[in-house]
Amino acid sequence: MRLKGERAIVTGGASGFGAGIVRRFVAEGARVAIADLNPGAAEALARELGETCIAVAADVADAESVASLFQAVGAAFGSASIVVNNAGMGVRPAPLETMDEAQFERLMGVNTRSVFLTSRHAVPAMKAAGRGAILNIASTGGVSPRPNLAWYNASKGWMIAATRAMAVELAPFGVRVNAINPVAGDTPMLATFMGEDTPEVRARFLASIPIGRFSTPEDIAAAAVFLCSEEASMVTGVAMEVDGGRCL
Repeated sequence: MRLKGERAIVTGGASGFGAGIVRRFVAEGARVAIADLNPGAAEALARELGETCIAVAADVADAESVASLFQAVGAAFGSASIVVNNAGMGVRPAPLETMDEAQFERLMGVNTRSVFLTSRHAVPAMKAAGRGAILNIASTGGVSPRPNLAWYNASKGWMIAATRAMAVELAPFGVRVNAINPVAGDTPMLATFMGEDTPEVRARFLASIPIGRFSTPEDIAAAAVFLCSEEASMVTGVAMEVDGGRCL
């Protein structure tokens, strides 16, 4: 019950790493808003986990949608004490000059603008309370980029830089900001990053991870609980690799 009494928002919380974080947060005592572009999946997970969860349809790249998300959470739980910016967009590997402008704008909207939008709503209440935790799910791609994912890598590098900048600014107000850098996980986004899901491509990916396996939602959730709990009260501005040694 390390998160007992906390009120959390997890964006992209209906599947993959987000669903793993939601499940673990509930098990640790938090009330959780599952914010997702897929309302059916969010509602199904909320029903499964019970009255400590609500589902909110949200497009994290859209200002009005994010405002509605925080209004819904405020009405249900009160102000959020934890925000996990997990919603993210991947892209298929391709030469950097081939991405069109619309895809670039959507990628940056989901992976970067979303952090700006949620912070505008979360930070004032956290400052007033004198406490809070923001967790950004970045990527090993922001630290050790793979070829042909240039703009995705750049968006996650932005998130890591934003984490550090937010942390140093918000520390005097009792608000901690950290990030997690997962390696590729066996989630719905994996096939996107690989371009194609074949045994040969999986073997090539796994060869770059010294521990020899993909990350799991449970791996990321364990790190998220620690970073958002009082156990990490002296930890801020960290971008923690949960990557099986990928960035070594």
